[in-house]
Amino acid sequence: MDLAGDGVPTLTPQLPTPGVDLHMHSTASDGAHPPEEVVRRAAAAGLTAIALTDHDTLDGVPAALAAGDALGLRVIPGCEFSVQAPWGEMHLLGYFLPVGWGPLEEFLVRCRADRTRRGGDMVEKLRAQGVAIAMEDVLAEAQGGAVGRPHVARALVKVGAARTVQDAFDRYVGWGRPGFSEKRLPAFREVAALVHQGGGVVSAAHLKERGTRSALSGFKADGLDAVEVRHPTHDADLRARLTDHARALGLRTTGGSDWHGDEPGQPPTAALGGQQVPVAWLAALEASRPEAGNLPSTV
Repeated sequence: MDLAGDGVPTLTPQLPTPGVDLHMHSTASDGAHPPEEVVRRAAAAGLTAIALTDHDTLDGVPAALAAGDALGLRVIPGCEFSVQAPWGEMHLLGYFLPVGWGPLEEFLVRCRADRTRRGGDMVEKLRAQGVAIAMEDVLAEAQGGAVGRPHVARALVKVGAARTVQDAFDRYVGWGRPGFSEKRLPAFREVAALVHQGGGVVSAAHLKERGTRSALSGFKADGLDAVEVRHPTHDADLRARLTDHARALGLRTTGGSDWHGDEPGQPPTAALGGQQVPVAWLAALEASRPEAGNLPSTV
C-alpha cells in the first residue's frame, strides 16, 4: 500500500484509477486554451471530472459544461477568488457554483472591474519607467477574459520588454517590482458566505508554508470547508502536514494542477491531471455542500 506522501492510500499503484483535477484555467481568465479545449484535453488525459476555476469569472463554465456533456466528462462549475489574509492576498477556490445567479455575478463583475483597473495601474507604472506598453496590449492578451498579471507579462514579452513571462514577472510585475499593483481584496468571510449561500464550498488554494494549523483554524471559523493539499508547489512533506491539519480540523482535502496550459520545462506534477487527485475526494467535497439558499428556480 502506497500512501502517496499525504496519507491517502493507493491500493493498486500499478493500475491507477482515473482521477480528477479540481484547479485549472481557461482563456476566460489567464489560461492558454478555450474552455472547450481544456475539457477535451482533460478527457484525453483520462480524467473523470474537472473543476474549471478561472479567476473571478464563471464565463467559461457554460462552454465547458457543454463540452463535458459531449465527451462524458463531469465539469464542476468553479472560480478562484482573491481575498484578504493576514499576510496580504490569499486565493480561495469555490466549487459547485450556481452559474447565472445574480448576487454572485454582481460580485464577480466588481472583481473583474478591479482587475481591469489594476491592469491599467500596472501599465501606467511601467510607462513611467520607460517601458513601451499600452493598455490595448494587455487587453489584446486577455481576449475579453478577466485581466490578470499574466496578461501584462505576456504583453511585455510581445513588445520586447521581457524575454519570457517569468522574466516579466521577475523584472516588472512580481510582488515589489516596479509595475506591481495591489488588488482591492474582499474579506474571506464575505466570499465564503456568498459561496455557501449559493450552495457551494470553499477550499484554500496553494497555501504552501502558510497553511499552519492555527491559520486553518481561523479560516475555518470564517467559513473554510477544505484545503488544497495536492498542488505543484507542495512537496510530499508539506502535503502530509496539510493533510494532518485538515483531518484534525474536520476539513476536506482537495487538489489540482493549477493548469494554465502546457509550457516548456513544465514538471509532470504541473501537467493537466498531474496531481493524481482521488475521485473519492470530490465525492466527499460534494457531500459537504450546504443547501443552496435564495437561488432562483432557473439556476
